Amino acid sequence: MAKSVKAAGDAGEGEWLKVAELKAMAGAQDPHAKEVDNLTLRRFLRARGQDVGKASAMLLKSVAWRRDAVPGGGIPAERVQAELSNQMASMCGVDRAGRPVLLVLPAKHLSANRDMAGFKRYIIYLLDNICTRIPRGQEKFLCIVDLKGWGYANCDVRAYIAAIEIMQNYYPERLGKALMIHIPYLFMKAWKMVQPFIDANTREKFVFIDDKKLGETLRQELDESQVPEVYGGKLTPIPLS
Repeated sequence: MAKSVKAAGDAGEGEWLKVAELKAMAGAQDPHAKEVDNLTLRRFLRARGQDVGKASAMLLKSVAWRRDAVPGGGIPAERVQAELSNQMASMCGVDRAGRPVLLVLPAKHLSANRDMAGFKRYIIYLLDNICTRIPRGQEKFLCIVDLKGWGYANCDVRAYIAAIEIMQNYYPERLGKALMIHIPYLFMKAWKMVQPFIDANTREKFVFIDDKKLGETLRQELDESQVPEVYGGKLTPIPLS
């Protein structure tokens, strides 16, 4: 049975008081900030180490960004059909904590074909979809990033930086863990260029798994019924559509 993660759902009275302070501070500058729910406000607060001023600045930037980037409240699937056709991401089951699992295959992304505006829309579409699958009592998701087959044609540092910046700036405290698997040596060179753009809180969530420990690691994180078939489990991933 899936267990909830205490840190994800519990907050003390002091933290909720800060949430109220954050709503008042940000709302005074942008009325739209008052419409943000308390759990989301708490994630911004936690992302900035409980500093209300810094959380307010981050929240205001996010509210303004979403108003421009997602004017209708969401990205329609027809606007990201080119990216969806690559089947780079699939929805899996849940981990042992009950968090939804996302499987990403970067080798299906070709840098030569990338349109940055379209790619950013795709990332928003992807994050919105996985976040809607997060059950009550949870706030995060687990991501498996399978780099099998990744090579020069897939190397796209600008796209990786854009994706990470969207996630850490506008979806704070949503990523629980990213399991990086089947890692080619070349990718680590690209990763060194990406790392400076990742904040410390997000960076520690990326875990690089040795091939020899892949099976053991996946079964620590997932029940056998939730391990994708390609890794020896019983679950059939569903491509994002």
